[in-house]
Amino acid sequence: MTFIARQEPFICEHCGAEVKPLLKGSYRNHCPQCLFSKHVDDRGPGDRESTCGGLMEPVGVDHRSSKGWMIVHRCITCGKTIANKTAPDDDMAKLSGLQKDFLK
Repeated sequence: MTFIARQEPFICEHCGAEVKPLLKGSYRNHCPQCLFSKHVDDRGPGDRESTCGGLMEPVGVDHRSSKGWMIVHRCITCGKTIANKTAPDDDMAKLSGLQKDFLK
């Protein structure tokens, strides 16, 4: 799988928040306020080769021993599901709510 590290600011297309890159650690690919992402990658993180461009809705959380807590995103346009690492400044109340919804 391709992994291209990208530290890019963006405007969230779901809530309009101005999202800045993480200062240290991992790479951000979702809005820390609403947790939405955008379907821009195809074969691997950072490749920017997806032609879909749909919004990725946060639908759950998962924990992986090698990566820690992950947000499960599902594209509202094509249905693709991807898990992404959480970021230190993610809205913890929203993450907690996702966990409760995902476990139902």
